[in-house]
Amino acid sequence: MASSTDSAHTADRLLDAYSALLIEGGEKAATLDAAATRAGVSKGGLLYHFGSKDALARGVIDRLARFVDEDVAAMAADPEGPVAFFIRTSTETGTAFDTAYNATVALAQSGDSSATAAIAETRARWHAALMPEVNDADAASALIFMSDGLYLASANPESYPAIDRGSASDFAERMLSVARRFTGR
Repeated sequence: MASSTDSAHTADRLLDAYSALLIEGGEKAATLDAAATRAGVSKGGLLYHFGSKDALARGVIDRLARFVDEDVAAMAADPEGPVAFFIRTSTETGTAFDTAYNATVALAQSGDSSATAAIAETRARWHAALMPEVNDADAASALIFMSDGLYLASANPESYPAIDRGSASDFAERMLSVARRFTGR
C-alpha cells in the first residue's frame, strides 16, 4: 500500500508535468495522457489523484495560491521591507513559484476564468503587501509594473540587448534604488 507521502509526491509530479506542458505548449498540449506520461504515471493513476482535467487545473491554481501565501509572508518579514524583497525576487526565473505562475497564466490565456481570477488575486495581494511601505496605490501599481519588466528582462535577456543592465541581480539592485524613491527610503 502506498503511503500518504508517496501519494503526495505523485500528485506533485503530476502537477509539475502538467505545469510544464502548459508552459511549453498551452492548454491544448497539456492533455491528461501527456501529463501522465511525463510524470511517469498511468492515466488511471493520474485520475486517482485528479479526477479530471479541470481538477488538475485546479491543483495548479491551488499550488500558486500556496506560493503566493509564502511570498506575501516573506515580503512582510523582509528586514529591508516588502519593496526590497519584491523587486529582488522579480528577477527569479525557473523557480517553483515561477512555474506555478506561468502555468496559471497559460490556463488564463486558454480562457480558464478561475486562473484569470487567481492571477488577479496574486497581483492584488502583492499590491496590498507593498502598501504598508509605499502608502500610495499608484506607486504600488508602478512597482508591480516594474516587477513585470524585471521578470521579462530576466526571462528573456536577449530581448533587451540595447540596455546595459549587467547581471539580473545588479539590475534589480539599480531598480530597487529607483523603487526606493516611491518609499522615501
